[in-house]
Amino acid sequence: MRAIAAWAVRFWPIVVPIVGVVLLVAVWNVKLGPFLIGLVAVVLAGTVLAAVQHAEVVAHKVGEPFGSLVLAVAVTVIEVALIVTLMTSGKDSATLARDTVFSAVMITMNGIVGLSLLLGASRRATTHFNAEGTGAALATVTALATLTLVLPTFTETPGPQFSPSQLVFAAIASVVLYAMFVFTQTVAHRDFFLPVTSKGKPIDDDSHAEAPSSRTAMISLGLLVVALVAVVGLAKLESPSIEAGVAAIGFPQSFVGVVIALLVLLPEGIAAAKAAARNRMQTSMNLALGSAMASIGLTIPSIAIASIWLTGPLHLGLGASQIVLLVLTVIVSVLTIVPGRATRQQGGVHLVLFAAFIFLSIVP
Repeated sequence: MRAIAAWAVRFWPIVVPIVGVVLLVAVWNVKLGPFLIGLVAVVLAGTVLAAVQHAEVVAHKVGEPFGSLVLAVAVTVIEVALIVTLMTSGKDSATLARDTVFSAVMITMNGIVGLSLLLGASRRATTHFNAEGTGAALATVTALATLTLVLPTFTETPGPQFSPSQLVFAAIASVVLYAMFVFTQTVAHRDFFLPVTSKGKPIDDDSHAEAPSSRTAMISLGLLVVALVAVVGLAKLESPSIEAGVAAIGFPQSFVGVVIALLVLLPEGIAAAKAAARNRMQTSMNLALGSAMASIGLTIPSIAIASIWLTGPLHLGLGASQIVLLVLTVIVSVLTIVPGRATRQQGGVHLVLFAAFIFLSIVP
């Protein structure tokens, strides 16, 4: 029994993506009953976890801060796939992209950051990170969120949406901001995004764990592609059940976006929590804010391109309560990041804001 358990722990990231593709082919033209719906949901969740697991292997091979970038991009590919598949099959999908992206921002900036701070400071008086790099990431996330999610509420275009030309500008601005940050993170000021000591000095090594071989990294890269294909297809099959499930328990339709973001960012949250527990808070910040940035900077342009063939309006503008939560999150994040160190108190504040977001998503 132990041997079987050890084998499962070691090889599940390899097996699950293959199972996902096989299941996708087997049930593509089959009407899903309750059993198949449950099976697809389980395999979909497992495939998402496996995809990020393989992204982590590739990320470890290339090292920080490139590793966090690989993880963020992989997660965003999954997120875009889920959004587009749901938008093509759902009836009320005008706000789905907005709800998912906003949920991703709240989950990363409050849920993941709060949990990481709590874990990082649990065994120490404070946990440390580089305020320069983290501050640059926060500034970019704030600009992206304001340009793409807040401005549509206040333009003269009827409804909380951009006109075609405004949407093109927002998409281009998002790509430019994201590209500028990636250049800063990986080339111009790479040392700003490395883990730091208690005195703020960068730690430019990965001696805490041996990097995988090139062969292992290439295998993980291939399995990552397989997993992403399975996620896209299985999400297409499962999308009607997700919407029906949210409606059945009486939650607002906008909660579908929360479900997507939670599913996609769960592995990212686990990776950030593990890094924080190892006293590598900067890595946790890179993962959290990098995912928030990619969720906006890559998702919005992708959705803008997809809107060419998608029917119906695209509502990106946030509501009043969502804008209040976003502003409060940015203010609290600034106060957390500026000192370059934080305690469990700051982690608790972010987690309370995350709880407020979840509650208001259920009871708007």
